[in-house]
Amino acid sequence: MKNKIETESAPKALGTYSQAIDTGNTIYLSGQVPLDPNTMELVEGDEEQIRQVFKNIQAVCDAAGVSLDDIVKLNVYLSDLSVFAKVNDVMKELFSEPYPARAAIQVAKLPLDSLIEVEGIIVKK
Repeated sequence: MKNKIETESAPKALGTYSQAIDTGNTIYLSGQVPLDPNTMELVEGDEEQIRQVFKNIQAVCDAAGVSLDDIVKLNVYLSDLSVFAKVNDVMKELFSEPYPARAAIQVAKLPLDSLIEVEGIIVKK
């Protein structure tokens, strides 16, 4: 079973992928970049980009009937690892313990030259 999760409250897919795929007990979240879903343009500013990515992830979670606290794994890709402390600060506001398992990786370039991209895995309760 493979069901597409899609919401207009998050940026529409810019290629051959779905916002998320529900396979029954597990939901796989595609990488989200800090696009405003209304304008499909990158938001400006480091903290604003970080917050927008998690707003987009929240919107996909809402469409799937789950919450951020159901996320068990996140992969965070940053074009500049110096903003990692800001990512932690935002995540402390949005997530509760136990926090998801996580990797944070600095990469050379992200789609649309964004600062951040985040993908994840959700296990339904």
